[in-house]
Amino acid sequence: MVFAVDILARTALLPVLIWQAIGCYRKARILPAPPGPRSGVAGQGPDLRVLIVGDSSALGVGTRHQSEGLSGQLAKRLASDYRVHWDTIGWIGADTGDTLKRLGQIEDGNYDVVVTCLGVNDVTHRIPLRRWMRQTDSLTKTLDAKFAPRKIIVSLIPPLHHFPLLPNPLRWVLGRQALRFNRAMRLMARQWPQVSLIGNGIALVPEVMSIDGFHLGPPVYAEWANQAVLALHDKPTSAVPLGIDPQEASA
Repeated sequence: MVFAVDILARTALLPVLIWQAIGCYRKARILPAPPGPRSGVAGQGPDLRVLIVGDSSALGVGTRHQSEGLSGQLAKRLASDYRVHWDTIGWIGADTGDTLKRLGQIEDGNYDVVVTCLGVNDVTHRIPLRRWMRQTDSLTKTLDAKFAPRKIIVSLIPPLHHFPLLPNPLRWVLGRQALRFNRAMRLMARQWPQVSLIGNGIALVPEVMSIDGFHLGPPVYAEWANQAVLALHDKPTSAVPLGIDPQEASA
């Protein structure tokens, strides 16, 4: 019933949504990936090979340097317990289907942990839920076959209805779709024993976002890295995606 109401609302609002989407595209700043290494070695202890793969968030877009992004913050936290060998591959604007195709051009390797950062562009590109589910299943199988990780840490989609750049009703519509995608991800993850889902408890207020109001800022990446470390050690993590209220997650 709720899903049907959402479809009717989106259909009725379509002209407004198109107009708002065009306006957001014109207002949004095109932020580049920040400078800094996308691979490296840090710390002392047992070797731990980590791969981060995904869209602009995997590349730390919204920060001034890779050290402030997910890869830099995650390597820093893991370096206290491990000798971390980390690599980052990502593509600005990539959705899950794009990433799946591009992974075919990446050489196979061995990683202990793979962290994925995807989903926002699937929502904004209006990828149908069922197609995204098939692509996500294929992506998980591809990562497992290519890199043989003992753990795949999947990041839930941030709550788009909290992104400052987006006006309503566009913000509401994209946020509802992100919630549907995350619910489907939780169901799919039950069939993958090596997969852990992570979210983030930090509220997505303008102060923790990037200057464009759409990409994430350093405080969010820092908490994201904290959640990834907890998942790596099989400790309880945030049950809800970046910045979302638990009641909203079940809405």
